[in-house]
Amino acid sequence: MKEWQGKRYWLVGASEGVGRAVAHVMSRSGVEVIVSARDEERLQELVAELPGKASYVPVDVSDLEQVQKAAAEIGKIDGVVFLAGVYWPMKATELDAEKATTMVDINFTGAMRVVGAVLPDMVERDEGHIVLTGSLSGFRGLPGAIGYGASKAGVMYLAESMRADLKGTGVEVQLVNPGFVKTRLTEKNDFKMPFIMEPEEAARAIFDHMNDDSFKKSFPWAFSMVFRLSQFLPDWLYYRIFA
Repeated sequence: MKEWQGKRYWLVGASEGVGRAVAHVMSRSGVEVIVSARDEERLQELVAELPGKASYVPVDVSDLEQVQKAAAEIGKIDGVVFLAGVYWPMKATELDAEKATTMVDINFTGAMRVVGAVLPDMVERDEGHIVLTGSLSGFRGLPGAIGYGASKAGVMYLAESMRADLKGTGVEVQLVNPGFVKTRLTEKNDFKMPFIMEPEEAARAIFDHMNDDSFKKSFPWAFSMVFRLSQFLPDWLYYRIFA
C-alpha cells in the first residue's frame, strides 16, 4: 500500500461517472485532488462533496491552450489520472465522421495533450505518476466500436510506449482497461453488457491498481480474459467469432 496522505493529484474527466467516483476514493485516502472537466457547475458540486482538500479547474481537453493553462495554474503535482472520455456506438456502415473524430480527439488526443503538459516537469524532477484509462475494447477491433475502440487502442499504446521509455526512472506509468461501467455513456448501448460494473466498483479497482507497482490492470478479470486471449487468435478465427 502506497502512502497517499498529502499527495496532490490532478483528475481529468472527474465531473461524472468513474472519474467522480475515483475523486471520492482518493479524497478519502488523504489525497489533495484537483478535478477538471468541462462542466464547472458539476465540478463545484463535486468539490463540495469531497471529504478532503480539493479544488477544481475547468478544462476542455480538446483545447491545447486550455490544457497547458490549467497545468500551469495547478502547478506541481504528484500524479495525474486521465479519465476523460466520450462515446457513441458506431458501425463502419454508419460512420459519422464528426462523432468519430470527437471520440479520438477527447479520448486519445486529449490524453496526449494532458501528458504533454505534465510529463516534462515530471521527467525533470525524476518523479511523478501518470495513470491512463484504456478499455477492453482497445485490445482488438470490435464491431460497432469504430471510433471508441480506436481511440482507446491509441491510449493503450501511448501508455505502453511511455512505460518503455520511462522504465528505470522516477516517473511511474500505469494503465487501466475497464469493461462496461454503468454511466451516461453506456446508457447509449442497446445490447446486453456482460459483467457491467457500478462506477464506485470500477473506481475501487482503479485505485487498488494505483496502490501496486504493476503496469496494467484489465477488469473485470474474467471478462477481460476474453479480450486478452483474443489477441492470440488468428484473424480468420477471430473475425468468425467477433464480426
